[in-house]
Amino acid sequence: MNLWTVETLVPLPVLVPLFAAGLALALHKYNRAQRIISVVALSVVVAAAAGLVVAAKDGPVVVDVGGWAAPVGVNLVADPLSALMLLVSGVVLLCVLLYSMAQGIADGDDRTAPATKDTKILREALEAQDPDADEDTRRDVLPVAIFHPTFLILAAGVADAFLAGDLFNLYVGFEILLAASYVLLTLGGTVERIRAGSVYVVVALLSSIVFLVAVGLVYAATGTVNMAQLAERLPDVDPGVRLGIQALLLLAFGIKAAIFPLSAWLPDSYPTAPAPVTAVFAGLLTKVGVYAILRTQTLLFPRNEALETVLLVLALATMIVGILGAVAQDDVKRLLSFTLVSHIGYMIFGVALATQASTAAAIFYVVHHITVQTALFLVVGLIERRTGTTSLDRLGGLATLAPGLAILFFVPAMNLAGIPPLSGFLGKVGLLEAGVVDGSALAWVLVVGSVVTSLLTLYAVVRAWNKAFWQPCPEKLPEPTPLPWGMVGPTAALVAISVGLTVVAGPLYDYADRAAESVMDGHTYIEAVFPDGAPRGTGESNKVTDDDTVEVGP
Repeated sequence: MNLWTVETLVPLPVLVPLFAAGLALALHKYNRAQRIISVVALSVVVAAAAGLVVAAKDGPVVVDVGGWAAPVGVNLVADPLSALMLLVSGVVLLCVLLYSMAQGIADGDDRTAPATKDTKILREALEAQDPDADEDTRRDVLPVAIFHPTFLILAAGVADAFLAGDLFNLYVGFEILLAASYVLLTLGGTVERIRAGSVYVVVALLSSIVFLVAVGLVYAATGTVNMAQLAERLPDVDPGVRLGIQALLLLAFGIKAAIFPLSAWLPDSYPTAPAPVTAVFAGLLTKVGVYAILRTQTLLFPRNEALETVLLVLALATMIVGILGAVAQDDVKRLLSFTLVSHIGYMIFGVALATQASTAAAIFYVVHHITVQTALFLVVGLIERRTGTTSLDRLGGLATLAPGLAILFFVPAMNLAGIPPLSGFLGKVGLLEAGVVDGSALAWVLVVGSVVTSLLTLYAVVRAWNKAFWQPCPEKLPEPTPLPWGMVGPTAALVAISVGLTVVAGPLYDYADRAAESVMDGHTYIEAVFPDGAPRGTGESNKVTDDDTVEVGP
């Protein structure tokens, strides 16, 4: 392969963070080196993703890992959808990393960002015991700085999931990011975090087991796990078996995406983590599940009306139950966690309608929601740092004390509620229009449910803004803690990006429409992986014979 071909960009979002994670772990004693490595690695990911967004417009870009061509080997596929998801996730990860580094430095321990209470206590004890000890001695006895390596591994897992060209590699991508998320969620080791982390780990492992069973059944039924080859072979599988496989995959991805009634774990797990961790979880992890549903539903199981009806019902339930939970909350973190669940329903609504227009609107809404939800959780982290609490019953008067913080919260909150002309409004209008065009009774119910959910979202965020920023504080807040510009800057950047989506809504929606056309037209994907209908590999793969039995090749 020529060093400078566009295919060179495809593996970089996976390889660069993995290599950087190992390097950061090896240099755990050198905090500045860790920071530089992490920032450079994620900057490379953003640059590579931007290049792939441009390159994928002309068709999917395929790379055979290790030179072993599909279906014998593993292939990475960057089409318009995966390239767009890579770019958005890379930008969000970079902003959250900068925020967390500034928080760690401000907390007095820039080796682990964000700093944990246990680490700071240990450092103070060591200094009291031996005031003359040099910094290297203290670093030798302090815990290894694992935030940067773990965060980079999470980035690699997300990228691998987006680029995976076969179901097993998609499973591997999920496991990489989930393994990293287990560590990040329990940073600090408090009882509350360990309890919430235990629930998260159990639920994540359950979904992984279901996913792995589904992968095994797919291979048993078709003799392959390559998604392009599955798109050709699954139509020849017994309809009952095919329906069972599809249901298992939807169950696994539904847990990861937090679709009701598989979403009860999320509001209890996310709010306990440090602010940067909560922000990246809320912005990205559930969207990887939504991406997996979108990819498999369009490529592997197109137009299954029975399950599409089930998805529409689940989308409506996710919207309504999630937003009712948000309205009932008196803590900003939990309120946003419930709105996160609720707005997953909008994305599933677009996927379930299974038209190009609805899919394009869902893709646009995913991009909008990743940036807005991450920005809101970062703002809440600033509120907690400024006041020491996120309880709406204890907050008040912040519009006077911190007017900049009030603006940073208000803008993405209105965007989340879908106030025109912001991107949230444009995405919802696209989904509503697709529902009206569908014209079925259930689609109309979803249209009404979407409007009600949007109004209740507006009520929830306005109530939160009034209590925290506008109304007088019910009790005296602690002495104000200055907000480091290193934390405010990345937050403001994400808020600006979320507003910028409105400015570039036309080109972005056109690109989302191109991505929808690409995923709805499975032939484009198959042709990219298997040019001229022939396997790219030199070895024989499993063949489906004319009598629909599976014949295993050598």
